[in-house]
Amino acid sequence: MATESSANSGQQADMSGRIDAMVARDRLWAWGFVIALWLVVIFVLLSSIPYASSGVNIAAWIAAIVLLVFNTASIAAMVRHYSNDRARIYGLDIRHLDAGR
Repeated sequence: MATESSANSGQQADMSGRIDAMVARDRLWAWGFVIALWLVVIFVLLSSIPYASSGVNIAAWIAAIVLLVFNTASIAAMVRHYSNDRARIYGLDIRHLDAGR
């Protein structure tokens, strides 16, 4: 009985460590995507200034701000949701990955 309990707690500790690693990796990729998106949008806007009229530039900057704010907010909400429900989301992923081996 004690051996079964210690083996089960060892599996849970291993699962917890794997979940933490997956959460950290996903969080890194999500925020990396946000940073890349900001850099690309700003680069495109700054590169297009000489080719567009002032009205088009204003509209492009407004659209870019809306795009960046909503995408950043959605990634933040996704990261928060995945962190709050990590055991269910990542536990299921890990079980499927283990079953595929």
